[in-house]
Amino acid sequence: MTIARRIAFGALLAALLAAPAVAQTKPPQPAPNASPVADPNADIMFGAFQRGNYLTAFNEATRRAQQNDPKALTMLGELYAQGLGVGRDDGKAAQWYKMAAAQNDRDAMFALAMFNFEGRAGQRDRAEGARLLDNAAKLGHAVAAYDLGLLYLQGQQVPQDFKRAAELFLQASEAGNAEAQYALATMYKEGRGVPQDKSKAMRLMGFASVAGNLDSMVEYAIAQFNGDGVAKDEAAAARLFLIAARRGNPVAQNRLSRILMAGRGMAADPAEAVKWHLIAKAGGASDPDLDLYANNQPASVQTTAKTAANKWLSGQAALQQ
Repeated sequence: MTIARRIAFGALLAALLAAPAVAQTKPPQPAPNASPVADPNADIMFGAFQRGNYLTAFNEATRRAQQNDPKALTMLGELYAQGLGVGRDDGKAAQWYKMAAAQNDRDAMFALAMFNFEGRAGQRDRAEGARLLDNAAKLGHAVAAYDLGLLYLQGQQVPQDFKRAAELFLQASEAGNAEAQYALATMYKEGRGVPQDKSKAMRLMGFASVAGNLDSMVEYAIAQFNGDGVAKDEAAAARLFLIAARRGNPVAQNRLSRILMAGRGMAADPAEAVKWHLIAKAGGASDPDLDLYANNQPASVQTTAKTAANKWLSGQAALQQ
């Protein structure tokens, strides 16, 4: 789920309303805090799946499914859902997921929720999808808790309830979900559903940033640069902007360009400043002040910057093909 890069809560909510309501289904993984399984063959199935030996995973899951093992049932559902080792068959996938969900397997519940939201193996049923998300979240499924929080935030399939959304984001945050950390941070920043607390907001932004959430990187870097809710550190902010810029964030590219223009947080570099300005501008982040700065540079600097920007943009376009 992508949340727009905005400081204001209203813009965040608008972006969520425009975005898909749920995250993508992920392959089933053993719960990080699960107790060791006594079955000596327990790792064969997951190990084969992770190595891409899908036929082996299928055969092992089939054997264990005969013992009504819920993880094996979920694995069979995943293999059929993705067409790994077997032909893709959404109907069979749903059957296996339902059998596992009946045994309270949270991964199967989450997968079935996605099937209902996406209309796979039948008509779309968002109400059933929300019910399944709720069940999976109660069993500790972090992504289900995050997705359910988004539904409460939007008021879709459930009454709009910012407090409940914050509770669910907290649950997912404590399990290490970076998107939930960012969403909860934004709620703390604006005091929506929770008391306003910039320190908590920035702490959560920092966690999500370390986990690689791009939007959090940008907002945390802005806060670091300005000393807003976190200790001022222009050099650390510049490094974070650079990481986010390289990952394609236009706001970070624009901020990095300004840093390189002013020489704050890192050494001034006109060619690099103009390069990142051109890249940011191509991504929709225009800046009249940087336009003027770029136009005032010597022809050699402008040529170097344009060549580097075009090379970077071409490389990104190639990666997306």
